[in-house]
Amino acid sequence: MTTNKDEGYIKFNYDWIPATLPNIDLEELIFWRQKLYQAKLIGSYPNGIGYGNISMRYQENQFVISGSATGNLAVLDASHFALVDEFDLTKNWLSCIGNLPASSESLSHAAIYQTLPQVNSIIHIHNKELWNSYLHKLPTSGTDGEFGTPTLAFSLIDILKKEKSIPGIIVMGGHEEGILIYASDIIQAGEKVFSLIG
Repeated sequence: MTTNKDEGYIKFNYDWIPATLPNIDLEELIFWRQKLYQAKLIGSYPNGIGYGNISMRYQENQFVISGSATGNLAVLDASHFALVDEFDLTKNWLSCIGNLPASSESLSHAAIYQTLPQVNSIIHIHNKELWNSYLHKLPTSGTDGEFGTPTLAFSLIDILKKEKSIPGIIVMGGHEEGILIYASDIIQAGEKVFSLIG
């Protein structure tokens, strides 16, 4: 695996309220995150920097997402997730609640939830072999769209306006190893991920 020097670092502006999440059922989200971690599709590089994340829609365009710097944790619980309650892609900003700030890839998730109301769960995995296999064969974001940036978010929106089938996959052209899988629920998203690796 290769490591971008900026991997795992938050690039957006955010307002964070350190607080316990509202009473949200995260059981399935945690279950699938553990499966993805065990498959090394979410995890951390040898230098300790984490990769990959998982989210689900909460209300309207609000969503719960794994917190920043949780990729190197073998087991997560509710305290490791954040609720993104507001965001503005044009301002490169979001607001979140939780014991940890939201993942560095939160704006990409926000772009998908905002564009496709039928999507209720998103998984962002890292796998060099899959990335090489599907780059430009499946919908692929622009190479100038680095992770966690508005450029990537708007590139995703452009793709989503054409690719409306659910579940869906987007290869992150400017984010080596990164692949986004989105679906109607977390079970569908998780099963789609594992169908890629056979």
